[in-house]
Amino acid sequence: MSKKIIEIDASSLTPRELNANLKKLAKTYDKIIVKNPNSMHYLVAGFVGESEIEIDGSAGYFAGTMIDHVNLNIKGNAGWFVGDNMTNGQIIVDGSVGDGAGQGIYGGTLVVHKSAGARTGEIMKNGTIIIGGNSGFMTGIFMMGGRMIILGDIGEDAAESIIRGVIYVKGEVNSLGKNAKLEKINDNDLKELKETLSKYNFDLSNEEYNDFKKIVPESKRPFYGK
Repeated sequence: MSKKIIEIDASSLTPRELNANLKKLAKTYDKIIVKNPNSMHYLVAGFVGESEIEIDGSAGYFAGTMIDHVNLNIKGNAGWFVGDNMTNGQIIVDGSVGDGAGQGIYGGTLVVHKSAGARTGEIMKNGTIIIGGNSGFMTGIFMMGGRMIILGDIGEDAAESIIRGVIYVKGEVNSLGKNAKLEKINDNDLKELKETLSKYNFDLSNEEYNDFKKIVPESKRPFYGK
């Protein structure tokens, strides 16, 4: 059975109007393609339900904020806070993103095929964030769980005040924040990385996988004495 697909032109709509239309269309159609998004802010905000939405262009701030069970593909770039506080689902950005990608996520997967700004995964609780390029300063600040995979370099004060979770980094680690330490990856880590990255079409050689190291918390109680 073929998918029921519809296109919607966003050029004359406000974010509120567009999101309201998307929620109505999702009841009838399997996939919605948003044309002429023009880097609109708050695209697909607060969307709940198993829907497939494609943004044919770039998105502004807070794309996919607080979504649940949505499969969102942004064909261009995205601004600050893409995937903010999402609880489940998947966001794939073909380009780059601004600061705060995946801020506070509770679950789901955010994939950015190019680079990200600062504070990626800030206070994330669970879920997976994959950055295909570099990620800026204080990536993983106050991270409380989940995992991040950075294929490029990671900026200054990485994992500042991390509590739980893990950040895998293939490139250079500029500097570590408080309560963060570097460890070598093990066989289980390698297996997890290969399964996850191949699922999202990242084609790495075995030698490239050996370049990964991981950032983990030094202490689970860094603010409460020894």
